[in-house]
Amino acid sequence: MPLSTLLVGGLMALQAHGVSGRDTPAILRRACPDYTSYASTPHGPYSGGPLNLPYQRPAEACRTFSSASVEKVIEDMTSRLVDKDLAQLFRNAYPNTLDTTIRWHQNGTTAASKRRSKRDSAQWTGAQTFIVTGDINAEWLRDSTNQLTNYQALASKDKSLYDLILGAINTQAEFVIQSPYCNAFQPPSASGIKPENNTQVDTVHPAYEKSFVYECKYELDSLAHFLLLGTQFHEHTGSTEFLSDRWFKALQTVLDVIDAQSQPTFNSDNQFVTNQYTFQRKTTSGTETLNLQGVGNPLNSGTGLIRSAFRPSDDATILGYFIPPNAMMSVQLQEIAKVIKVAGGHDDLVEELEQRGQNLANAVKEHGIVSHAKYGDVYAFEVDGYGSRILMDDANIPSLLSLPYLGFLDKSDKVYQNTRKMITEKAGNPYYLEGPAFHGIGGPHIGLENAWPMSLLMQAMTSDDDSEILESINLVRNSSLLGLVHESISVTNIKTYTRPWFSWANSVFAQTLLQVAEERPHLIFGDNAEPYTIS
Repeated sequence: MPLSTLLVGGLMALQAHGVSGRDTPAILRRACPDYTSYASTPHGPYSGGPLNLPYQRPAEACRTFSSASVEKVIEDMTSRLVDKDLAQLFRNAYPNTLDTTIRWHQNGTTAASKRRSKRDSAQWTGAQTFIVTGDINAEWLRDSTNQLTNYQALASKDKSLYDLILGAINTQAEFVIQSPYCNAFQPPSASGIKPENNTQVDTVHPAYEKSFVYECKYELDSLAHFLLLGTQFHEHTGSTEFLSDRWFKALQTVLDVIDAQSQPTFNSDNQFVTNQYTFQRKTTSGTETLNLQGVGNPLNSGTGLIRSAFRPSDDATILGYFIPPNAMMSVQLQEIAKVIKVAGGHDDLVEELEQRGQNLANAVKEHGIVSHAKYGDVYAFEVDGYGSRILMDDANIPSLLSLPYLGFLDKSDKVYQNTRKMITEKAGNPYYLEGPAFHGIGGPHIGLENAWPMSLLMQAMTSDDDSEILESINLVRNSSLLGLVHESISVTNIKTYTRPWFSWANSVFAQTLLQVAEERPHLIFGDNAEPYTIS
């Protein structure tokens, strides 16, 4: 019998005696198979449905975090889902973040935490959580927030999930304080995990520490997602515990970045002023670096919009006033103001955040809405304040398609409906990709032949049409032949995909099914089915 099999057997024996996966000795944990390789091969038991989808959860002893509440939701949903393949995909996808991506977690009661507890401003105090995106051993602010979204509703009754999410907020705060322009981070030094090697050659200002930062692309949505992680936590738990001194320091850092990135390219004397953030990468791909020696294309003054150098796809913006994250930030500034108000005090800060959010929402509508000859008034993807605009959408969130999901507007909004029509057909969106096997919104990150399942899931979550919702979900199901949702799928061959293991996409799939279960249960549970809500 192979040594790895014996060791994994030992893991299971330890767990049977009450030792959790995160308490298992490291020497045994290393016996668990690499999940990227594991996810690339189908495993039984199979679904028994027409697609006979495999079971892709790692062995229980190899999972990085466990929650009885999550297991109950899996049982509740899969026992009611009529489609066996859809049930199997949910079974794999919903717990994927917990099963595979929690690289480090301390709940705030460890000896190290107790030693630091007297210093409220100390780094890595209290609960901390480091969550990788999947097959890259680094944490993206955006991805990790979305990876935890499905578990927020359980946190009020599940202390382990409460601590996990609280830890994630605290860890993100440390990342933002030290390197607010960066999008992806190395394991914290306190974790004892070695940094991931990134071979890219970048010239970035402000400079960053490579042992702390994995990649430093400034994406406005990363900072908005940091706020979102806290507002979701408060929404579902009522807790304001995360509003620590360190968190408020991170918030002020966010506001400082917003102010710096609201400045135009030329001052009032029409003289060029170098932006506080510049980025150049040695690369053959134009989407991986900023032009004009790392500055990016010029932006006009007086818009009230905030620059974003990169998109949530990690691709460079063409025109830096990127509309979706501006819309998202406008919502989150107002939402976090409500949370701080509930906590008491900080009246001036609450008023400032509310005003910032409202002003930004007005700027998005004033400069982001443009006239289209075919579709009428629509939201542009990017603008520059000079009258130029980019009309398209990208699969990654935030996107134009996701504006109702972000809370920026109602999906019945006329301009949104015009925009939605434009971006979900080839005539209006150059990155709406169609083929004989698959279709949906893609983006330049992968190329012109791959659509992203995430876009179809967002299409389902922002639709009121049963047929559109089912078609979108079924396209994702049919293209997830390894039992997991991929990053992108070839429109000509669904067996050609990128990333066997992409936790964010799996989280969005599970979120979509949970929304349908609550709002349109007949679509997945059968006629006259009662709604299912996580409780």
